[in-house]
Amino acid sequence: MTGTLVLAGTPIGDVADAPPRLAAELEGADIVAAEDTRRLRRLAQALGVRPSGRVVSYFEGNEAARTPELADALAEGARVLLVTDAGMPSVSDPGYRLVAAAVEREVPVTAVPGPSAVLTALALSGLPVDRFCFEGFPPRKAGERLARLREVATERRTLVYFESPHRLTATLEAMAEVFGPDRRAAVCRELTKTYEEVRRGPLDELRAWSADGVRGEITVVVSGAPEPEPGALDAAELARRVAEREEAGERRKEAIAAVASATGVPKREVFDAVVAAKHQS
Repeated sequence: MTGTLVLAGTPIGDVADAPPRLAAELEGADIVAAEDTRRLRRLAQALGVRPSGRVVSYFEGNEAARTPELADALAEGARVLLVTDAGMPSVSDPGYRLVAAAVEREVPVTAVPGPSAVLTALALSGLPVDRFCFEGFPPRKAGERLARLREVATERRTLVYFESPHRLTATLEAMAEVFGPDRRAAVCRELTKTYEEVRRGPLDELRAWSADGVRGEITVVVSGAPEPEPGALDAAELARRVAEREEAGERRKEAIAAVASATGVPKREVFDAVVAAKHQS
């Protein structure tokens, strides 16, 4: 007989948002794997329950090493409850490795749905939410960050990112450079907490606002690239805009990506316009 892996959502701020089933799972699980055992104990205390099973840490630093141990316990019949500091496990948090291991061993995996910073920020952003993609945390290094943003410069769906407070301004500046300074966005901080704030506006305006310092847990929502207007820009104008950026010091590849993002024209069309202009000159 195999056990069951239970992924449980935890409050992203207000403990009253804890799903009702969470208390029962904490009391009944054979093993509770927690990203931070101290936070888990505070949460359990707030819910008025005491985990009856063994509590173990399961965080980024030991996830790879501890996964086989937990997978063995599942295979032997244990009910393992996985909780992270906030939100759903596996969403920019530990969990994927254990889920994959459980699936490989044909162990049932279920979830206790709970709060999600991604969905909460989307709902509060005021931006289109019918189609979206979650991009997690942008890379810390400036060059890698720009490269990752350029990959989605022409993405039509709304984009959602997590970011730390001390890197927020640099990320908003990079987004303004790649997506265009007028691209609409929302910075959501401290969601469901006492000092919850949602700041909406163009990326360049949000960058200026954040320069004075922002605290708390941050989720950034960015509107997708606009649909290109048929016939709005001819090939010559696209090539001229790329040339203007190259003269300012940008590499051609970067200039093409920036023009594509700002105009909503696919990068391939901008590239073709540049090649055509070169042949005509």
